[in-house]
Amino acid sequence: MKDKFAFTLLLFVTALLNDATCSKSSLRFEVIADWGGLPVFPYKTFVELSVGREMSYLASKFGIDAILALGDNFYLNGVKSVDDLRFKETFETAFNYESLHVPWLVVAGNHDYYGNVSAQIAYTKISDRWFFPDFYYMKRFNVPLSNMTVDVIMIDTVLLCGHTDPKHPYKQLLLDSVPLKTRKKHWKWIEDTFKSSRANYVLVCGHYPVYSIATHGPTECLVDQLQPLLIKYRVTAYFSGHDHNLQHIQVQERGQTMDYFVTGSANFIDPSTKNKNEIPPGSLRFRWGDPFSLGAFTYLDISSSNMTVTFILSSGKTLYVSSKKPRYYN
Repeated sequence: MKDKFAFTLLLFVTALLNDATCSKSSLRFEVIADWGGLPVFPYKTFVELSVGREMSYLASKFGIDAILALGDNFYLNGVKSVDDLRFKETFETAFNYESLHVPWLVVAGNHDYYGNVSAQIAYTKISDRWFFPDFYYMKRFNVPLSNMTVDVIMIDTVLLCGHTDPKHPYKQLLLDSVPLKTRKKHWKWIEDTFKSSRANYVLVCGHYPVYSIATHGPTECLVDQLQPLLIKYRVTAYFSGHDHNLQHIQVQERGQTMDYFVTGSANFIDPSTKNKNEIPPGSLRFRWGDPFSLGAFTYLDISSSNMTVTFILSSGKTLYVSSKKPRYYN
């Protein structure tokens, strides 16, 4: 309780300092991944419910503009159709809070591809908060009380890098199961989108991590092909899930700093560090994976001066805070 009070007080004081009139002076997101409940009754986990409750508490106190949901939205095999009861039982009822009735920007994970991803896209026309218009897309936001912008670029890492085997979902290498033409089209869209963005902050979100020290480890095709683009076009940060814990990995390359955040602990928690030697030396800034906890999520506060990334336990405790300046000022 003390931790929750301290975090609440910190955000309140920050708001006062940023804006003496106390009107909203920043853009605020919550970020979750690997949050997709259970395939059998009650279709939810205690972790998912606990994370949703704390997300709603934070949102009710400070207001959020959107939730970024980064794949594995429905365990273990996605959904079958747009009428699948999992939309109601795992999403609508588990996160049935007024404060969470904001746009949910969704992208697919490997477990979603074991089912019907097109049905998840179609659900956009049924739900007034589920926003999944295509397999990959970009949405622009304005930072309050400024003329600064944030581009959120949602990419489909399964299309880019292939499926995992449903019988062995924790095994890399990824299966070469996506047509080359589909991959090339997505890679071209990514570079064209990066190149054309003049936003002050660019957030790229996908399911597979670029780097991870946990069970799955780094995603080779993203290290080889996505990271050079992230650095070339000065992307602010990359957010992902797939591994069920929290990580901040910061890579220095070509005079640029690239920040990778893994936030996959909204349903299950994995304490593994089996791939700790597979990331660039000295790049791990933070890691958390307590299997006895009830999960965690990420909170983003983006103002005209900086973006603050906070990892928060479902109990309300602040685990870690990092900040990043905008790419440039208007």
